[in-house]
Amino acid sequence: MMDQRPACILSQLPADLLAKADDALADFACADLVQLVENERLAARQRRTRRPGTGQRWQDRLIVDAIPPNATVLDLGCGCGTLLGRLIREKSVRGQGVEIDFEAVVVCMENGIPVFQADLDHGLAGFPDGAVDVVILEETLQTLHHPTDVLTEVLRVGREAWISFPNFACWKVRLSLSLEGRMPVTEELPYHWYNTPNIHLLTLRDFRTWASESGVRIAEGYALVGDESRPLHLEQDNLLAEEVLLRIVPE
Repeated sequence: MMDQRPACILSQLPADLLAKADDALADFACADLVQLVENERLAARQRRTRRPGTGQRWQDRLIVDAIPPNATVLDLGCGCGTLLGRLIREKSVRGQGVEIDFEAVVVCMENGIPVFQADLDHGLAGFPDGAVDVVILEETLQTLHHPTDVLTEVLRVGREAWISFPNFACWKVRLSLSLEGRMPVTEELPYHWYNTPNIHLLTLRDFRTWASESGVRIAEGYALVGDESRPLHLEQDNLLAEEVLLRIVPE
């Protein structure tokens, strides 16, 4: 359980120093952090009393709603094909999945999901330029050895892409690391340092910097804040969002 007392350190720091650390912190007070902690405690109690969910990711419905009917879709790191299957059933997309895990590939095949086994870090050379309308890279970017190379390939192959990843600048991660002095373990990041699949940790600000330097525009975005998803606030959500979902296009 997080101790609220160290949160008061924020109230003692000059605003210009906080602004340099993170734009969202410039107007952030000790009381704001205490309120976040209290809200999280309440949400955790509510989660413990809920019935088990469907296992679907929070961003799946947003992606399904956004992709037009009959689009061509490439789902990279598609897992067992849950999202791609929904797109095929609900939006009649022409879909193709790519997955490295053999057992997940077998599940896709058993469920009739088009898939082939491949390592995304080896590139997408088999796909021509502009081959599909939409590329999906859901909760996979941070697990790649060469993430920016894959992102470049994603926007070569697709006209647009939906990218999601955990935001390692979220206040929960920062507070856990500062108070406990250990790599954070949260509900959204339930791994220890020795078994995490996340090898290239990034934040919303990191991604925005890469995009601006690479001729990529963030056309649309959503944030997971607590148990709620909402439209992305680019400045605040580097601090508040646990995960982000972004639609990106070439400039």
